[in-house]
Amino acid sequence: MKRTNQRGEGRPDPQPDDRKMAAPKNILVVEDDRDIARLLTHFLEREGFSTGCVGDGRVALTRIPSAIPDLIILDLMLPGMDGLEVCRRLRRDEKTLAIPIIMLTAKGEETDKVVGLEIGADDYLTKPFSPKELVARVKAIFRRLERNEPSLAVHRYGAIVLDSAKHEVTDAGHDVTLTAKEFALLEAFLSRTGRVLTREFLLSSVWGYDYVGTTRTVDVHIRHLREKIPSLTEAIVTVKSIGYKLREVL
Repeated sequence: MKRTNQRGEGRPDPQPDDRKMAAPKNILVVEDDRDIARLLTHFLEREGFSTGCVGDGRVALTRIPSAIPDLIILDLMLPGMDGLEVCRRLRRDEKTLAIPIIMLTAKGEETDKVVGLEIGADDYLTKPFSPKELVARVKAIFRRLERNEPSLAVHRYGAIVLDSAKHEVTDAGHDVTLTAKEFALLEAFLSRTGRVLTREFLLSSVWGYDYVGTTRTVDVHIRHLREKIPSLTEAIVTVKSIGYKLREVL
């Protein structure tokens, strides 16, 4: 059936199966410098993202659980509560555990980067940085998440069971709480048992882009896996100057 407009021209009725456009990804910028916050939201919104801003760490921590964003850009130096503590608490809460976090800081020392990664940040940029690079990293994280979404595999390794669809890991029947990066790293090993995986491969497949920084990131996350799942301490073997491999189950 066609409807007629004022000129008598026919146009088709809208089809009932027309697809609605997907809602834009929501990104929360936690940054107390208003100029930087405005710059980030401008570049993000120009790329089609929805944004929100908070300038205080404690306020952000209160707001996030009630309105879960798809990704958080988190400054290290914040009033109320610093970014490291905000990140640490988000990673302790099951509701916010898997939210990707990109940490921003004016500090460039290696130790600061390692601390941010150790407590669960997914990525790290040192000020001053290119807004275009940050947007590229945001997109890379979402691409990685989309690639992992359809997976319905259940991986088993000894007493360890990883359910990709449910995003759950158990060890001897006990739940294991992992960050999003730790989960993806474990999945990479379980799906390639016995193969040597270079640090560069792990950075590319787990972090989702060509990482322009230290491969220490991988070492930090593997140490966390070994701490949370003790049976992996000997199972994940370090291959000197190359990377790691997960031993075959005997």
